[in-house]
Amino acid sequence: MNGAGNLMDFLDEPFPDVGTYEDFHTIDWLREKSRDTDRHRKITSKSKESFWELIKSLLDAWSGWVVMLLIGLLSGTLAGVIDLAVDWMTDLKEGVCLTAFWYSHEQCCWTSNETTFDDRDKCPQWQKWAELMTGHAEGAGAYVLNYFLYVLWALLFSFLAVSLVRVFAPYACGSGIPEIKTILSGFIIRGYLGKWTLLIKTVTLVLAVSSGLSLGKEGPLVHVACCCGNLFCSLFSKYSKNEGKRREVLSAAAAAGVSVAFGAPIGGVLFSLEEVSYYFPLKTLWRSFFAALVAAFTLRAINPFGNSRLVLFYVEYHTPWYMAELVPFILLGVFGGLWGTLFIKANIAWCRRRKTTQLGKYPVLEVIAVTGITALLAFPNPYTRRSTSELISELFNDCGALESSQLCDYINNPNMSRPVDDIPDRPAGPGVYNALWQLALALVFKIVITIFTFGMKIPSGLFIPSMAVGAIAGRIVGIAVEQMAYHHHDWIIFKNWCRPGADCVTPGLYAMVGAAACLGGVTRMTVSLVVIMFELTGGLEYIVPLMAAAVTSKWVADAFGKEGIYESHIQLNGYPYLDVRDEFTHRTLATDVMRPRRNDPPLAVLTQDSTTVEDVETLIKDTDYNGFPVVVSRESERLIGFVQRRDLTLAIKTARQKQDGVVSSSVVYFTEDAPQLPASNPQPLKLRRILNLSPFTVTDHTPMETVVDIFRKLGLRQCLVTRSGRLLGIITKKDVLRHMAQMMNQDPESIMFN
Repeated sequence: MNGAGNLMDFLDEPFPDVGTYEDFHTIDWLREKSRDTDRHRKITSKSKESFWELIKSLLDAWSGWVVMLLIGLLSGTLAGVIDLAVDWMTDLKEGVCLTAFWYSHEQCCWTSNETTFDDRDKCPQWQKWAELMTGHAEGAGAYVLNYFLYVLWALLFSFLAVSLVRVFAPYACGSGIPEIKTILSGFIIRGYLGKWTLLIKTVTLVLAVSSGLSLGKEGPLVHVACCCGNLFCSLFSKYSKNEGKRREVLSAAAAAGVSVAFGAPIGGVLFSLEEVSYYFPLKTLWRSFFAALVAAFTLRAINPFGNSRLVLFYVEYHTPWYMAELVPFILLGVFGGLWGTLFIKANIAWCRRRKTTQLGKYPVLEVIAVTGITALLAFPNPYTRRSTSELISELFNDCGALESSQLCDYINNPNMSRPVDDIPDRPAGPGVYNALWQLALALVFKIVITIFTFGMKIPSGLFIPSMAVGAIAGRIVGIAVEQMAYHHHDWIIFKNWCRPGADCVTPGLYAMVGAAACLGGVTRMTVSLVVIMFELTGGLEYIVPLMAAAVTSKWVADAFGKEGIYESHIQLNGYPYLDVRDEFTHRTLATDVMRPRRNDPPLAVLTQDSTTVEDVETLIKDTDYNGFPVVVSRESERLIGFVQRRDLTLAIKTARQKQDGVVSSSVVYFTEDAPQLPASNPQPLKLRRILNLSPFTVTDHTPMETVVDIFRKLGLRQCLVTRSGRLLGIITKKDVLRHMAQMMNQDPESIMFN
């Protein structure tokens, strides 16, 4: 035994996987932060030793910016490719370009010399399927054939999408934002941001959007960008070995995702800050800004919309808004809040039904059924047949003299001689009334079908369908206000600002405000929503109407329930997510929540110098706890520190392989010096290096309000409860979440993961 105290602690050399986490476990933010600080300190001290070490330290400092550059380039490129592919495949359902089959309808007619201005959508190079197959473009037979092929293509695209997701990457379904939020709060879901998920999500997103289902590509693009972030993290040990640092990169990647989804770089940074991120230091803000900039620049270079603009729905309105119009804007906000509430409650009820009944066992059948119903009902109505982005773009547009849309079929005054831009309010023609009926039907259809579409086993975003619902409602309200102003311009509300022959009301603006209100009602975004909307449309002077609608929709929706759609899906899936915005107002104490409870077996602990390797292995085998407190002795219960289960398992396994004399009866000690043991005893095993000597502790009389706050702000995994230095129990993140659920009369067992 002589000299056992001077035994080399083999753990002085770090061994693989120590300090890592298992799947579906929560990370310890404090531990990750201190490990990064140690790493940084080591690099700084080494950099003074030689020129090579200095270069290495500079490379380490720059690695963050390099990762951001790579994320921006890849996510911008993928978004551009997705946009181009979606345009082509959406048009493929209706017809094909004869000169080059890879051209979309618009691109095909760009290159044509036979296009007239009035029939700019018609050119001999583009043929619908019926015309190509039978030679007849018009008539009942051609209509039925086009209808049949439209449904057939839609079913083929959605079947391919759901099959690829099921076979290759089950995590590629849904929007991905609830899971990204959970991962950023410190939860581990292995494979969720993997290479396969990235590849399959990109391909199936194109198929799903092209199938004509009521879903968007914006939410999934955040998931795609985060996959890119995770991919590049693995190139640098600074990020691959530290889960806390990795999450800083993922926050910035989320900003790049929104930047390319909407062409809104600043909105992307604010979205990451307001909606997705859990921990967002100032450094991450700058890096998010840079990643969003590079991503937007890359997308602009690809120019997928062919209009040399980043923005999806560029608008130019020629009249200002008036104070009296705030009333319909606020009413649209109320509609947005009510629609958000209805959608969340109905969608969560349907998703819960899918989880708990036989329905969930047939995801392919469900996708095919919903696609079939969508395609059958969408084709007869020109507003639901086209892609949702095109629909929103048309609803946002102002009616100029050159517009050929049905929505612009007004009765012109033959004596009118005015500049082209400033067209006065005119009475609506038959085309407008026809369009209003079709839009009303489209509104009902979109409201109902989106409830059943979101949450299916294919990539599905919610931004565009929500905006479509709001834009349709807004355009209908806008046309109603415009016609009232025209026919009753002597009413007191119109008298001050709407003279006869003036251009007073812009229905497109109402569509824009309605879109913002509905998106706000569903997601509960405010600041980032307004910034995304004006970046998306270029309508900078309409910030006040957008703000009024966004705030109203949030107030109305919050009156019925505080959770947005993403938080509701997090709750439904039982992810351990402690929302920073939730308030805990109950008067309970740490002693009410800690384990062990009164009738529970005593707390599983290790002693500092009297536990054998066999005892530790038995404890690990018999329990499933993530870690164990270390005490001086079982009698005194004085707390020394805390050791993680995974580290303990790896340490013993490595010791048995590398250190001679370690057997089952070897004593494990966590002290600085080895205990005094008889010479006949086997060699002891020193595991002090893996012991956390400063675990977070609270006393048994700490209010739970404080404990919840500590868990939120420090990102703890567990917290030990003591009284006068004696260990009483432990509170884990799961215990906190269960307690909060119990206090809100919810099922505490719905928190599924550790």
